[in-house]
Amino acid sequence: MKQWQVLRTVFPEVITDNFEFTDYIEQADRLEYWLDEREYMSREDYKKGTVRPYGFTDYKTIEDFPIRGRSVYLHVRRRKWIDRSTGEIFTYDFDGLTESGSKLSPEFVAFLKEED
Repeated sequence: MKQWQVLRTVFPEVITDNFEFTDYIEQADRLEYWLDEREYMSREDYKKGTVRPYGFTDYKTIEDFPIRGRSVYLHVRRRKWIDRSTGEIFTYDFDGLTESGSKLSPEFVAFLKEED
């Protein structure tokens, strides 16, 4: 079984489909994962050759559901894109990456709400 197949059983699909795991740190009380957005775009301009990768945003840290009693932190960098025909620099937003208005994953927020 490949590493990404194992990660798909632990992390939300929005993470495993759109990001590459680049590093991790395992400590007694926490697990930290670093992820970079994959170089993939569905925009029609990309297919025409006017849109190209343009670096990354700063890391955003998301607290995810704990694993075996350890806190889990995802350090996520989204890819920046540039449309060379217009000069526009933009990023994609991913539904389901974080709960609206928080730095928590939707699954973790649902779990916390159940505890109330």
